[in-house]
Amino acid sequence: MLDSRQLQYFKAIYEHGSLAQASAQLRVAASALSHHLGQMEARFGTALFQRKPRGMVPTAAGHRLYDHARSILRAMEIAETDLTDREGKISGPVSVGMAHSAVKAIGVPFVAQVVRDYPAVQLALTESLSGMALPHLLASEVDLALVYNPPNDLAFQSEPVLEERMVCVGAPAIIGESEAPITFAELLELPIILLRQGVSARAIMDDITLLKKIEARAILQMNSVQAIAGSIEAGLGCVIGTRLFMQEQLERGTVRARPIISPVLSRTLHLCHLAARPPTFATEAIREMLLQHVRRAVTSGEWDAQLVSAK
Repeated sequence: MLDSRQLQYFKAIYEHGSLAQASAQLRVAASALSHHLGQMEARFGTALFQRKPRGMVPTAAGHRLYDHARSILRAMEIAETDLTDREGKISGPVSVGMAHSAVKAIGVPFVAQVVRDYPAVQLALTESLSGMALPHLLASEVDLALVYNPPNDLAFQSEPVLEERMVCVGAPAIIGESEAPITFAELLELPIILLRQGVSARAIMDDITLLKKIEARAILQMNSVQAIAGSIEAGLGCVIGTRLFMQEQLERGTVRARPIISPVLSRTLHLCHLAARPPTFATEAIREMLLQHVRRAVTSGEWDAQLVSAK
């Protein structure tokens, strides 16, 4: 059977793209890496890499094994940390994925508290556009994820945290000088800039039927916060988002925000984790800290949202 050492060797070859670089990183002879790789390929009955003059190119089987290897090695690392920590000390690696809005609202104070209160925790924070944190979670790259409107999937558990009302944000030349509400029908007549179709686009609202109407009318689709913000200020279109998403631009007065009505659009932020992965002392502590920071930001008015609880 495969062992963790072989998976580590394979992972290093995959990430470095060459036996020589993997050998230098692992401090293992290239011939030994080649031997273990040959054993793995013989076991699976398929090539994991294409050998080329300039390096090793993963095959389809190699890409699939890499996803499994990351997940297995991550689980082993967590298990070792958890089981050797017999006193319940809060320590070890914890990776958190957050949607862009969550990072803006609580990112810095959250990280600062982790560093101060849990110095033995190796925190990794990943910012992602909307639902893109979920693929990272499923690939075991993150332990906890704050994402909007996650799809139903038995692979992870989620709990609703807060609900945000969506607004239309754009330059006055696009949406007008007024900040009065705009109807959904009126919104569809405007040049809409949207997050890329797919899991990211789900994050702008709960209602998928309305989302499809917006997707059909969008003039641009982007997965770059900077590009969207720049395009909005340049008067290329408007965006459906939250006041927090374009907070700096609203404060400068370069754009306006109009509430959307008939119907009101909203989205729900969820805290998600893998259903099959038991929590560690560290992930439990970080989870509670995340929820505390969300509650504080909403209660203080820094985050324009409504707290919700799991049903």
